[in-house]
Amino acid sequence: MNVEDVVLVGFNSRVAALNRETGDIVWQWKASQGSGFVSLLLDDDRLFVAVIGYTYCLDPLTGQELWFNPMKGFGTGATSLATSRGHSDYAGLGESEARDAAASSGVYAGT
Repeated sequence: MNVEDVVLVGFNSRVAALNRETGDIVWQWKASQGSGFVSLLLDDDRLFVAVIGYTYCLDPLTGQELWFNPMKGFGTGATSLATSRGHSDYAGLGESEARDAAASSGVYAGT
C-alpha cells in the first residue's frame, strides 16, 4: 500500500486513513492532547496533524506517531499548516482563481 491508496480524514481529535477504493479503515489515531478541530497536511512521507494548539507528525501509511510538539505559549485555535513541499487544494489554478476559491471557503492560500 502507498499513500495514493488512502484518504486521510480528521475530526474530533482523531485521524483515520481510509482505503480509497473500499472506504475501509486502514488505521486510526487519537491525539494524546488537544481536542476538537483537526488540521491535516500530507507532505510526502509525513502527515502533519494539528489539534487545537498541539502539533503531531505521523507516518501516513501506518498512523505511527513520529513526534509531538505541544507548541507551548502559542495558544489554541484552528491551525494553519504549510511546508515547502506541501500542496494547496488550489494548485493548478491561477492566482485570482485560487483567491476566489479560497475566499468562498474562508481560506486564503495565496502569496
